[in-house]
Amino acid sequence: MESTKVDMFLAQNSKKLPADKIYLIKDKLASVDDSRFMVISSVELKDPTTITIISVLLGSLGIDRFMIGNIGLGILKLLTMGLCGVMTIIDWFLIGKKTREVNFNELMKVL
Repeated sequence: MESTKVDMFLAQNSKKLPADKIYLIKDKLASVDDSRFMVISSVELKDPTTITIISVLLGSLGIDRFMIGNIGLGILKLLTMGLCGVMTIIDWFLIGKKTREVNFNELMKVL
């Protein structure tokens, strides 16, 4: 595949993916043919900034965990009001990294 497509994809989505895995993604994207690139481009990646804002505003209800697909932890936070606020505060700092990891895993399923 053309390196310009790979570079454009990474420029658009680099803030949504873990920084330490960008080179791995770049290598895998370079070996993908053009027909599969359209499928890869259609993968919906979640924005870590948006999830962090939602975590600050509605984190004690578990909405942030539901949005990234952690249904079990979302239910736990909902029923315990974020483990009495402790897990809510922890998620304010960690949910962005977790969102990037979820995005990476979704992308690897397609690659």
